[in-house]
Amino acid sequence: MAPPNAHPFGILAVQGDFEMHARMLSRIGAPWKLVKRAADFDGIAGLIMPGGESTTMLKFFAEEGLGQPVKDFVGRGQPVFGTCAGAILLATEATNPPQESLGLLDITIERNAYGRQVDSSVRRGECPELSDHPIQMVFIRAPIIRRVGEGVRVLGRADGLPVLVQKGNVIASTFHPELTDDETIHRYFLLQR
Repeated sequence: MAPPNAHPFGILAVQGDFEMHARMLSRIGAPWKLVKRAADFDGIAGLIMPGGESTTMLKFFAEEGLGQPVKDFVGRGQPVFGTCAGAILLATEATNPPQESLGLLDITIERNAYGRQVDSSVRRGECPELSDHPIQMVFIRAPIIRRVGEGVRVLGRADGLPVLVQKGNVIASTFHPELTDDETIHRYFLLQR
């Protein structure tokens, strides 16, 4: 997928399922490195913000000063992909309950909207611009995108709801593509650099 000397993709590794994203990138031949500090942003080709617990991630962001480096990275036009909690952190508004976010993607997202951990599910969704077949989507205490701002493209839907969106260099999914064998979403993200 990537040339041998290509810059690695960063995977935010402060909490959550970052290891599964690393496995997916390895499987498709993309170099990667874990990002835990502001200095780790140097030389990365893109950033994945994984699922996990968004409030815990925000606390770590405050302690380690990671919020501004993410904003600067996006501001330089570098690609960023947030899944589940990562999508919550990228949103301009997070509800249920309201929480701070980075405000980098004009969406309103409702936290834990699919229910508790026991309500997790695997569904099939449509991403017609990316795939000619339905894509398996894993929802774990997933958020729901309740509002899509101007210029935000809906790339995927499940049960009529937007679940994969993009504006410019920022992509967000409410599901976990790294927990399936389908490489479609990650391959699309790699093309954004």
